Amino acid sequence: MSAFHYAFKVKDIDSTRKFYVEILGCEEGRSTENWIDFNFFGNQLSAHVSKNLPDLDYCGNVDGVMVPIPHFGCLLEKELFNKILEKLRTENIEFLVKPYKRYEGKTGEQMTMFVFDYSGNPLEFKSFSKNDEIFA
Repeated sequence: MSAFHYAFKVKDIDSTRKFYVEILGCEEGRSTENWIDFNFFGNQLSAHVSKNLPDLDYCGNVDGVMVPIPHFGCLLEKELFNKILEKLRTENIEFLVKPYKRYEGKTGEQMTMFVFDYSGNPLEFKSFSKNDEIFA
């Protein structure tokens, strides 16, 4: 197995559960009153309650778009990307970066979108036109 584990800060368990389970469709794993794990598209996310959420730095200039650092997300097949996109729209989740095609007609062409979870953590979802160009 080659999945990643990522632990990050959230403001509370209830809103975190709502976002990751009800909106993104992630399976919930173990939890306590202070942390909760999710199957994030085959990877393990561990959300920990904190009163000290970090400020974002919009220092990432990608294809002329300033994006917040740090951020995390997932590479999805086109069908799942579109399913998540529709769920985000249905739930009226505001897009930090609206869905668009990055590097159109070039190596690494991809659909991308950024949203915030309910704790203000930025997430990016991508879908590459050609999976063999993910690292090209």
